[in-house]
Amino acid sequence: MKKTILTVTAACMLAVTGVCANETTSTFEADLHPATISVEINSFCKAIVKGDVETVKKLIELGEDVNQKSLGMAPIHFAARYNQTEILELLIANGANVKKRCDKGYTAKKYAELSNAVEAMEILKLAMKK
Repeated sequence: MKKTILTVTAACMLAVTGVCANETTSTFEADLHPATISVEINSFCKAIVKGDVETVKKLIELGEDVNQKSLGMAPIHFAARYNQTEILELLIANGANVKKRCDKGYTAKKYAELSNAVEAMEILKLAMKK
């Protein structure tokens, strides 16, 4: 009889506290790994990816840092990866570091090679010779 009462009591306590056998993370783990981490590309690099030359020019005029990383990549990496040649030349003319590496260790030239961006590779080769 004692076993039955203890079992029923334990089952009721579990039901009241909301413990579920399928639950995989504890409250402590959930506090360490918040699910609402927002990582987004900055507006300067968005304009580069879209090929919006006018916005890129205006942002540079307003003092945007042409070497500031977003998502671990510098603007020159985005321009090379998406073969945005006009923007690539604009970034280089405004002091972008052609040899800068992203957080993965790639240069803009490597991104151009991986993306088969032939025109961007040519621009980068010329810029590296200077």
